[in-house]
Amino acid sequence: MKLTLSESRLLKEPISILAELVNEVSLKFDQDKIEVIAMDPANVAMVIFRLLSSACIEYQVEQPETLGINLESFRQILKRAKPADTITLAVEENKLRIELSGESTRVFHISLLNLEKQQHKIPELKFPATIEAPSAVLNDAIEDMDIVADAVLFTAEPGRFTIEAAGSTSKAKIELPKSDDLKIQMAKEGKLKSKYSIEYLKKMMKAAKLVPTSSISFSQDYPLKLQYKLVDKLDLEFILAPRVQND
Repeated sequence: MKLTLSESRLLKEPISILAELVNEVSLKFDQDKIEVIAMDPANVAMVIFRLLSSACIEYQVEQPETLGINLESFRQILKRAKPADTITLAVEENKLRIELSGESTRVFHISLLNLEKQQHKIPELKFPATIEAPSAVLNDAIEDMDIVADAVLFTAEPGRFTIEAAGSTSKAKIELPKSDDLKIQMAKEGKLKSKYSIEYLKKMMKAAKLVPTSSISFSQDYPLKLQYKLVDKLDLEFILAPRVQND
């Protein structure tokens, strides 16, 4: 197995975000992609990351392979990659070999872990409401809500998406009307409301720097799916459990 990526950010940024949510993951390599599916230790959030082979300038995976790694160790190495560096991954003597090439060539090795028991299936969820919006707008909205509370209430209706939060002494509310930049798709009329942890959303929405437009899908008091996608390059998804309304 060997692959080379010329856009270091496509691996560096997602791994940095995932490392804030999970500790150890299985990197699954097949002929089309690298894939990570993992749950955070509290079983509140699932992360799904796919880096497509078409994003690489070299991609050699003859047969499916799964590598267990410590994400923090991987993140610390990838942090050293400069924007213009290429990243090459390979397996060497039961270690993951990471080569950063630019003005110089730096080689790191991290030990592989035995994570055979770590198998996670993506749940089958149906979302009657999906909002597509500029990633920066959603990120800023969650930063605003974080000032007053630790949970945010999303409300979707055919012409408007509302984000609000209430603490013991203050509250905040943002209304985002449907527009060319903000698309709202709903499978039924009426309003759908659900509350989620701001702490988790802030970590997930760091992916805003990767993709200009993101999508939020949810239902009434139901898990949320947050998706960041770059066509032919990567797909980064998060599934977040709802907060009970009377917390």
